[in-house]
Amino acid sequence: MPDILSLGECMVEFFAEEPLAEAKNLQKAFAGDALNLLAAASRLGSTCGFLSRVGDDPFQNYLLNGWESLGIDTSHVKRVQGRNGIYFISIYGYGERDFTYYRAGSAPSTMTPEDLDPDYIAQARVLHISGIAQAISASARATALAAARIAHEAHVCVSFDPNFRPALWSAEEARAAAEELLPHVDIALPSGPEESQQLFGLTTPQETADYLHGFGAYAVVVKLGEAGVYVSAEGGTGTVPAFTVPHVVDTTGAGDAFDGAFLHGLVQNMPPLDAARLGVVMAGLKVRGRGAIASLPEKSEVEAALAAWERKSDMLA
Repeated sequence: MPDILSLGECMVEFFAEEPLAEAKNLQKAFAGDALNLLAAASRLGSTCGFLSRVGDDPFQNYLLNGWESLGIDTSHVKRVQGRNGIYFISIYGYGERDFTYYRAGSAPSTMTPEDLDPDYIAQARVLHISGIAQAISASARATALAAARIAHEAHVCVSFDPNFRPALWSAEEARAAAEELLPHVDIALPSGPEESQQLFGLTTPQETADYLHGFGAYAVVVKLGEAGVYVSAEGGTGTVPAFTVPHVVDTTGAGDAFDGAFLHGLVQNMPPLDAARLGVVMAGLKVRGRGAIASLPEKSEVEAALAAWERKSDMLA
C-alpha cells in the first residue's frame, strides 16, 4: 500500500516559448499541485497513490500512463465521463510567464465523498490535502474534508497545504475551508508572508505557526521562498535557509517539490528539521529546469547535494 496519498487535481499542460497569440508550437505535459507532490516523493523512493478523477476525453490514457510511469498508484483514480482540465503557459517579456486555465467543470472538480475508499486511506502513513482541491468545487471541498476525517479517525497523518489562489476563490472562502479542515490536520505547510497575511491576517512565520498549532497541528512549516522555510515542530524549531543554484529557470512547482520531499523525509522517520533540509534541496535543484515534474532531480543527485551542503554548513558553523 502507498505510504503517501494525495487528493486533488492534475491537468494537461501546453507550454509555449512565446505569447500564445504568436505561438506556432506547443509542448504537452501534465501537472497539478497534488500530483507534483507525489512525483517528488516518488522520485525519492516513497510509495505514492493519487485520489482524483480522470475524464474519458482523448487525454485520459495519456494522464493515467504518465502518472503510472512516475510510480504513482492510480487504482483509486475514478474514471468518469467528462473532460480533463487544461492550462496553457506562455513566456512573454523578460521571461515572465502567463497562465491561462480551462478547468471549470473538469473531471476532478466532480469528485464526491463516495469516491473514497476508507480502507485504502487507513493503510497509508500520510494523506495530503491541497487547498486547490478544496477550491475547485463544493463537492471537491466536501471530498477533501471527508478524506481528512477518515484519515484522522484511522490515525493516519494528515498534511495540508493551503496553496491559496485568488483566481479560484476569495480569501474569506479559503480561510473558512481551511479552518473546517485544520482540526484534522497534523502537518501544515503554508506559504508566507503573503499567503499567511491574505488567509489568516498574520505577518510573521511564528504567528502563523502558533495559529496553526492551535488547531492541533504538531508540525508547521512556513515556506518563505528565497528566505527558506521556518519549521515549528516537536523536537525542533528554526529556519532552514533556501538551497540556491546559480541559474533559476522555472520556479513552477517548487513548493510542491518541497512538500513531497518533506513528507518523504517524515515517512523515513527524519526529524522535521532534517526533512525540511531535504525539501529545500529538492526544491532548489528543481528550479534549474522547466516544468513542475520534468525538472525534478533524481534521488542520487538530491542526496549528493544535501550531503555537500551539510558539509559546507558544518565548516562554516
